[in-house]
Amino acid sequence: MTETSVRDTERELPEVETTSEGEREDEQEHEVCPECSGRLVSDEARGETVCADCGLVVEEDEIDPGPEWRAFDSRERDSKSRVGAPTTQMMHDKGLSTNIGWQDKDAYGRTLSSSQRQKMQRLRTWNERFRTRDSKERNLKQALGEIDRMASALGLPENVRETASVIYRRALEDDLLPGRSIEGVASASLYAAARQAGTPRSLDEVSRVSRVDRMELTRTYRYIVRELSLEVKPADPESYVPRFVSDLDLSDESERRARQLLESARDEGLMSGKSPVGLAAAAVYAAALLTNEKVTQSAVSEVADISEVTIRNRYKELLESQDGVPA
Repeated sequence: MTETSVRDTERELPEVETTSEGEREDEQEHEVCPECSGRLVSDEARGETVCADCGLVVEEDEIDPGPEWRAFDSRERDSKSRVGAPTTQMMHDKGLSTNIGWQDKDAYGRTLSSSQRQKMQRLRTWNERFRTRDSKERNLKQALGEIDRMASALGLPENVRETASVIYRRALEDDLLPGRSIEGVASASLYAAARQAGTPRSLDEVSRVSRVDRMELTRTYRYIVRELSLEVKPADPESYVPRFVSDLDLSDESERRARQLLESARDEGLMSGKSPVGLAAAAVYAAALLTNEKVTQSAVSEVADISEVTIRNRYKELLESQDGVPA
């Protein structure tokens, strides 16, 4: 078959949809040549998809989404890359602004002179001023810093911080902050984000690392949930169990027994009107007793941040509901 006939045959073929590289490879494993039913291969040097048997060009002028340069180690890849970090909601400017490094060195690693250091310090000052052009940006910068600080103290993952930042941005756009403190709305946003992500923290834990008291946190949380129509499910006691078991250094068997106790209590209707943190702590303590592991009520109370009286009252009810449930 001549090259002219190959090109003419190609014009009669239907247009091939543009897909990603991974999808194209998966499709090629199942596609065959329309001329001879041969195997299709990708010629990356020419940007074509051709038949390995008859040479028919099925697709040409393919777009290569990769870089035009090659790198053989991570250092070379970083030096040749012309893109920065991905955008993030955890920064007030989404990470798109210019940052001037704090090191007083030039591109070759040489120390700057005193006059150059003064010049760079002045540039840093003006850069910080331009990054927050109005009061809303200054408000957002302070709030996102508070969210990051509290999330670090509570050991919350990055997805919770991102969600909390989005909630705070929505509250700021809807003018929900007048009459409320930045710290209060930031704390309430983080508390709501943790519950939405399935990694809840109690109000006492959040208020301990926050700069507002528990009453203001509770009031602000209810306000933003109502005004922003956030879908926050009631806290599940089982979501607290893994953290309590890990902090107390208990076995997997204790965690399994604690989950069984909570399931039995749910079937018996014993969870209504009771604190999920207290139920989780009592279940962990009762499970440790059933597995003959040494743990005290004071240790569980310290980890869960609830009183020992609550643990004593709840764990007896959980053990009674365990009757008839297989161990």
